[in-house]
Amino acid sequence: MIYDARLDGGAGFDWGRTATEYAKYRDIYPPSFWEPLLNAGLFREGMRVLDIGTGTGVLPRALWKSGAQFTGTDISPEQIEQARQLSAGIPVEYRVCPAEALDFPDASFDTVTACQCFFYFDHRIVVPLIARLLKPGGHLAVTYLSWLPEEDPIAGASEQLVLRFNPHWTGGGEYRRPVDLPAITAEYFTIEHEEQFEMLLPFTRESWAGRIHACRGVGASLPPEALEHFDAEHRAMLLGIAPERFEVRHYAAYAILRVNDM
Repeated sequence: MIYDARLDGGAGFDWGRTATEYAKYRDIYPPSFWEPLLNAGLFREGMRVLDIGTGTGVLPRALWKSGAQFTGTDISPEQIEQARQLSAGIPVEYRVCPAEALDFPDASFDTVTACQCFFYFDHRIVVPLIARLLKPGGHLAVTYLSWLPEEDPIAGASEQLVLRFNPHWTGGGEYRRPVDLPAITAEYFTIEHEEQFEMLLPFTRESWAGRIHACRGVGASLPPEALEHFDAEHRAMLLGIAPERFEVRHYAAYAILRVNDM
């Protein structure tokens, strides 16, 4: 169980509880989501890439064909087990390890990535640690993808239901904005590129119900009985407001940073 005073009023959450649903429903990233990273040359033949907070290995599984050598780490053993299963036959190494305790040698990686997870870390520890693990001139790429509840009625209705069951959840209310980088980042990195753009992502009622189940405020935190009631009410709500197939408005945000000379 993770407790973080910055998130959900300090209420605990455990990604291991929703690892199966996460693996099935949260790999929603289209090829266009990865294009800015590929165009920046962060994944080339022979490069070593560390994906921290890898979860079920979404990023390594999407980008391993670039020829780069990927290692994925995550605090959740259950998430890493799902990553290993989904990566069968793919040359990706996975380790169970919190980002604050990465123990690779200095200058081990050309690129470090953090997809949908950078805000969870203790930045006072993680930012200088990433800088130490990067080779001179190496890069950190931080990416984020979120639905837009104020602009998309289905996303907005689902979010309001999450808040009714879990009023402590602070993961809602997203809007278009740059990646939120802590002040300490400027001591170790220089921003080379930032970008935000909109995406319409396809869902069915089943896959959207699964996507919401796999969010922090639902499957990772609700007690079993409340979770059962939430899922039933959410599915019933979707039958009334959503066609079988629909699109949900999201925005994507990127920050690509180069490590400063030490």
